[in-house]
Amino acid sequence: MGGRCVIIGGGPAGMVAGLLLARAGVEVTVLEKHADFLRDFRGDTVHPSTLDLLADLGLGERFARLPQYHITEVALPAGDRRVVFGDLSRLKVRHPYIAMVPQWDLLTLLADAAREEPCFTLRMRTEVTGLIHERGRIAGVRYRTADGQDGELRADLTLACDGRWSVARREAGLRVRERPVPFDVWWFRLPRRQEDDLGALIPRVTGDRLLIVLPRETHFQVGYIGPKGFDRELRARGLEPLRREVADAAPDLAGEAADLTSMDDVKHLDVRLNRLTRWHVDGLLCIGDAAHAMSPVGGVGINLAVQDAVAAATLLAGPLRRGRPTPKALARVRSRRLFATVAVQALQRMMHRALVVRVLRGTWTGPPAPLVRLLRLFPALSYVPAYLVGVGPRPERAPAFARGDPGQIPSTDDLPHR
Repeated sequence: MGGRCVIIGGGPAGMVAGLLLARAGVEVTVLEKHADFLRDFRGDTVHPSTLDLLADLGLGERFARLPQYHITEVALPAGDRRVVFGDLSRLKVRHPYIAMVPQWDLLTLLADAAREEPCFTLRMRTEVTGLIHERGRIAGVRYRTADGQDGELRADLTLACDGRWSVARREAGLRVRERPVPFDVWWFRLPRRQEDDLGALIPRVTGDRLLIVLPRETHFQVGYIGPKGFDRELRARGLEPLRREVADAAPDLAGEAADLTSMDDVKHLDVRLNRLTRWHVDGLLCIGDAAHAMSPVGGVGINLAVQDAVAAATLLAGPLRRGRPTPKALARVRSRRLFATVAVQALQRMMHRALVVRVLRGTWTGPPAPLVRLLRLFPALSYVPAYLVGVGPRPERAPAFARGDPGQIPSTDDLPHR
């Protein structure tokens, strides 16, 4: 008889791991504390590596039907011009673009696919409150339902996918190594005219503030980047200065900034960059943000978490089918994913210093002149950062046991740009 796995958290890592393990014949239960997936200002970037995964799982056509917008370039501002830093259209992949898709749509797609597997159970409105410690190992979780009922769920493996404030990793005593991050992000919505056509992701700079404008189907998701610890001052000074800064950084959105009518609509993200020194104890494994919180720079967090989930399912499906994974088997997941995690975090820290810190200090005048000349003389060099952002240092492919029908996500020319 095979083992049982309980997954804490119904985010991208939890849902992907649950789907893959269920397709391997493992009894999987995902516990999600919320009643639905409709939570705004989550990572909406689905990168080429994740698009390949969805195609391999036979979910390409379903994904293609979701409302989405495509980003093909990552650029840096240089005065009144822009320098293409990463050109995703140069990637030799099936899907050379970043798909901007509301995370709740992606999670619903994954949940629907997982429910088709007889070994899969999703329990919403069920919050994990603690771990079951038994004879020196983790033997499952304690939980509370929305109506106040307490219970226990025993498992041969507990997979912690409960984010950067993970209850599981805290109770397991896993140590987190924090890296300093000098900024936070404040997210809000602005209306989007349907004629707006943004195929490139370009940071907008005004004085010592930075804006990131992400297109969605009906609106823009705007990230206002300011110094860490600035939240109280930002709220105390009110909306008008914020509207002016938006208009200065993005003149094309000056009219839309007037639609920002309450500071309650401005959501603060405490940016963290960290990783666990060890990702497991006997019976428990952390992946995704529970193992390594990522900066929002590059929008790679969701995709790195998905890659963790694929690696975990690939390495642990066999041991779970046979019963209980050993600590040595759990350690293999970290060994496989550590290089990619360290490399991406190092790239993010470099971008913090090269762009964000310079903007916050008011010293940003554009990317270094030698880099600008190099990219303009040799545009093909934009392939390298495009690959690091879009594919990553160690992309994971769907294991053979989880591959679905050979449906493919249509090429970027076949998909509507909405």
